[in-house]
Amino acid sequence: MRSGKMAPAGGCGFVRGLWVLLAVLSLARAVQALTEQYPALSLLKQRQGPAAGCASAGEWAEQYSAESDSSFLHFHESDCDIGGSSSCESVLSLNTEKILSQAKLLAEQKRFPFATDNDNTNEELAIAYVLIGNSLYDEAIRHFSTMLQEEPELVSAIYGRGIAYGKKGLHDMKNSELALFELSRVISLEPDHPEVFEQRAEILSPLGRISEALSDLTKAIQLQPSARLYRHRGTLYFISEDYATAHEDFQRSLELNKNQPIAMLYKGLTFFHRGLLKEAIESFKEALKQKADFIDAYKSLGQAYRELGNFDAATESFQKALLLNQNHVQTLQLKGMMLYHHGSLDEALKNFKRCLQLEPYNEVCQYMKGLSHVAMGQFYEGIKAQTKVMLNDPLPGQKATPEYLKVKYLREYSRYLHAHLDTPLTEYNVDIDLPGNFKDHWAKNLPFLIENYEEQPGLQPHIKDVLFQNFESYKPDVQELICVADHLGSMMQYETPGFLPNKRIHRAMGLATLEVMQAVQRTWANSKVRMNGKTRLMQWRDMFDIAVKWRRIADPDQPVLWLDQMPARSLSRGFNNHINLIRGQVINMRYLEYFEKILHFIKDRILVYHGANNPKGLLEVREALEKVHKVEDLLPIMKFNSKTRDGFTVNTKVPSLKDQGKEYDGFTITITGDKVGNILFSVETQTTEERTQLYHAEIDALYKDLTAKGKILILSAELGEVDAVCNLILSLVYYFYNLMPLSRGSSVIAYSVIMGALMASGKEVSGKIPKGKLVDFEAMTAPGSEAFSKIARSWMNLKSISPSYKSLPSVSETFPTLRTMIEVLNTDSSHCLKKTIVIV
Repeated sequence: MRSGKMAPAGGCGFVRGLWVLLAVLSLARAVQALTEQYPALSLLKQRQGPAAGCASAGEWAEQYSAESDSSFLHFHESDCDIGGSSSCESVLSLNTEKILSQAKLLAEQKRFPFATDNDNTNEELAIAYVLIGNSLYDEAIRHFSTMLQEEPELVSAIYGRGIAYGKKGLHDMKNSELALFELSRVISLEPDHPEVFEQRAEILSPLGRISEALSDLTKAIQLQPSARLYRHRGTLYFISEDYATAHEDFQRSLELNKNQPIAMLYKGLTFFHRGLLKEAIESFKEALKQKADFIDAYKSLGQAYRELGNFDAATESFQKALLLNQNHVQTLQLKGMMLYHHGSLDEALKNFKRCLQLEPYNEVCQYMKGLSHVAMGQFYEGIKAQTKVMLNDPLPGQKATPEYLKVKYLREYSRYLHAHLDTPLTEYNVDIDLPGNFKDHWAKNLPFLIENYEEQPGLQPHIKDVLFQNFESYKPDVQELICVADHLGSMMQYETPGFLPNKRIHRAMGLATLEVMQAVQRTWANSKVRMNGKTRLMQWRDMFDIAVKWRRIADPDQPVLWLDQMPARSLSRGFNNHINLIRGQVINMRYLEYFEKILHFIKDRILVYHGANNPKGLLEVREALEKVHKVEDLLPIMKFNSKTRDGFTVNTKVPSLKDQGKEYDGFTITITGDKVGNILFSVETQTTEERTQLYHAEIDALYKDLTAKGKILILSAELGEVDAVCNLILSLVYYFYNLMPLSRGSSVIAYSVIMGALMASGKEVSGKIPKGKLVDFEAMTAPGSEAFSKIARSWMNLKSISPSYKSLPSVSETFPTLRTMIEVLNTDSSHCLKKTIVIV
């Protein structure tokens, strides 16, 4: 949960899809404007390839045609490349009579742009426009040019020649510049025609000249507002990540023409990208009312439900999209990724394989296929897929994809895991074995540029892949162990948007909880443990390492690493765990429950600051703060002091139990920005060596006390002793949460330790984490360890543990190797639903 960034609804990216879309539109809109202004010119009916991420360009084109007046001319689309070849000449000769006939009709009705009062001129112009309609762009350009030699300011010819240059292809910069030059000439001669500004905007936008394109569309709207113009401008604002303004334009467009499923889809996407998932879902549903077979709306609806954590509703929406088109690659990709993060790896793999059958070079599906194989212990197939991604080097100047950046790390880690499949887990340590720079770069998601790196050995033929293990093949007591673990793991699920239930994580962390319980019980009974190749008394890090081990293997894509084991240079600089709460217009819905609490803290700190540095202005600041109800309201207060004009940071403090009156640095809250919609509201913990040592000293003291009281508890289970042990466990984890000592997974790892240690003390967590609550943020925003303990116990509903837990087999002895761990995580869990868990 390190990252606060919400995954976009389009898998490979809705915004990237819009760039493809704009490139197609710039070719198509020039002619489409003619169709809408002059219905006899139905020049655009061809299907284009799908735009990555959202609606396909073809669907946009169909939507435009549907919004135009019905037309009665459908011209032949020639795929001939005009260059003087005999084949092209034959096509022209065959079509000459048809072209002239169509041109005559257009000329008589004056149904083309900027028709003149001269019938002969109109017939000549109409011929060139019909040539465009037949994809004979060079011929059309030559025809217009001939006319312009005789009449240099013939607006219709200038305009038509600009359209023809655009239709030739904007991939050639020469065509783009010529098209823009001609359209600018038209605007200088006829400045009151909105369609010309619109044409120029749609050539400017794929060239990255967005502000100029927006200016042209705004001018067009001023001249003649229309649903289409608002929709087009909204699309550009969407690409610019100005989702609020884009929403306003899509809304205006829909007010002028409510039957626009694509505009409704994009209205929904403006909600989605701002984290307003429920509003997005309503818009996607409305788009489906307007267009029942709208695949992209079903796909987006599925992704919105996935972000909400509603697996069943997301599955249903993705399935409906695939019923409409079983070969819809984007839906297969998104559905596969959802299944992977739900822990259904085998089902996910089927979707990725189907995706690659349709698109062999789909990098996301190839990466996820490799990851799924590795997670299930199928290393040969996994590394084969990873290597294919590695071979897909970005072109010069091209940005590397996230999959390309990650794949080398995954391949190296996969080789390491394969080499240790059958080595007892007690005899090695991932944090010690992996090179420091490798871990540092992997955790920071940096490009794989590591000096003097020595690759992990290749796969050893004598080490076989992990085979599928049937649930029935386990002994009854192990079956019971698995089912109890599934139940315990489900108790850790967050009921908050952005957290999809993952049954694989549930099982892994349930087993971690039981193993922690058993290890702590042995420790309190003075037994030693075998860790990292040594037999010794268990320390607090060993307790957490049990959970780390299970979290790592549940999802090998995520680097779950101890930050204090990173290279000294990295530690001296500090290792930041950063979460964006608001970035621009994007709200991170995961943490919405905590905005008010953090805001209240910020207001208190502002009063303290001004009390010390601006006592004369304190009253004015206090009055202003009373009107602050959301983060944006702080912007005017930032202007009260020159030092905070551009932003400010506020540090939380964590009081020490060991040294009364002493405080440690908690997390840092940062607010920067100058206006609503341009705000960065974030929190981060900076893990430095000095800070780590302070927290370690606190945790060491608590663990020592916990162990002493645990040993007493084993001998005398008095109520007061149990209560003291429970508070020590929660206090210890309170400091762990505030330290955030792992690169990933700190939250669920810590909670599994809480549950396991409490069970060792004779208490079981029977209550679920309340909706909207995040345990790590509860700890980080609590004023102290006692407050956190009180909050946590309020929902945990602790009850006495059943004696049945004592009869469960040892987790560490039942699953002593990576192979056995992967086997049990792969095992079908549906059997547990049929079994009655006897532990009550």
